[in-house]
Amino acid sequence: MAEKAGTRERLVGAAARLFQERGYAATGLSDILSLSGAPKGSLYHYFPGGKEDLAIAAAELAGQRFLDSLKAEAVTSMSTPQLIIGFAARLAGWLEQSGYTMGCPLATLALEQAPHSPPLSDTVAAMFASWQDALGERLRADGMGQARASELAVLILSGIEGALILARAQRDSAPLIRSARALAQLIEAEAARSRTAQV
Repeated sequence: MAEKAGTRERLVGAAARLFQERGYAATGLSDILSLSGAPKGSLYHYFPGGKEDLAIAAAELAGQRFLDSLKAEAVTSMSTPQLIIGFAARLAGWLEQSGYTMGCPLATLALEQAPHSPPLSDTVAAMFASWQDALGERLRADGMGQARASELAVLILSGIEGALILARAQRDSAPLIRSARALAQLIEAEAARSRTAQV
């Protein structure tokens, strides 16, 4: 059983990496098998639906890794602005280390394939929602009301996602760092207004 689990995990991990780097269409099953080192017949054994099934599993893995990193940053941050700055720095480090080949782990799947695959679309949407929920939880801990926290969580995530695209295109992490600073300032001002209103 352990060997089978290892093979499946290697396939999913390789698919997640290649989809993030190249996109869905540019990644062939042979590329995934080559990177994973998995036996040729194993792919359809674990993923009878082929590439779509594998993409769903890859999205779940990549999305959970991103969420775990976000939550880890939230634990060490004293406020949402600190979380935004710290997480942006972490993302910038990942981008730089990859030579700007790896941006958001879900962006290529969301843009390229999700509209054509309802099961994959649902998976990607659920992972994005989990990231928004984590940001909303941090905002509520800072004293934001639930409705406003949800709105700002969408704004923060949208800002980070857009900045990741710009940073990757420009091969420069500056857009990510600058966007994070602007978002942090906005959230700090919002929190200050909220505290004043409660006095």
